[in-house]
Amino acid sequence: MSTTQYGFGKTVASSFDAAIEKVIQELQKEGFGVLTDIDVAATLKKKLNQDMPPYRILGACNPPLAHRALVAEPSIGLLLPCNVVVRQDDAGKVQVEFMDPNAVLDLVNKAEVHQLAGEVRQKLERVMQAL
Repeated sequence: MSTTQYGFGKTVASSFDAAIEKVIQELQKEGFGVLTDIDVAATLKKKLNQDMPPYRILGACNPPLAHRALVAEPSIGLLLPCNVVVRQDDAGKVQVEFMDPNAVLDLVNKAEVHQLAGEVRQKLERVMQAL
């Protein structure tokens, strides 16, 4: 497992495409849908003619939890959705990384939001463990 101040993740033993499918399936099991899917590698190739290994950012949202967060703090939409990065490194290994909701939501000084961040973190950790 890898950890930063703003996220956590791990290397998975699968192809890039299989990792994308598995991440989406496991997110769905935890009540998350993917609202956005940004293909960073394709965008950089198209806009800058730069090649890079596969890299996608999935914007995951759990509607009931997002609703609770928006009721508690209407401007929290600036920090949503939860990003999940699936990327292939230069060695060809596939990395799956999750935004840590605790790190981002600590910017909001409200008890209800802190509780929600903990709930979201637990769900994302279960997704990571299932990969």
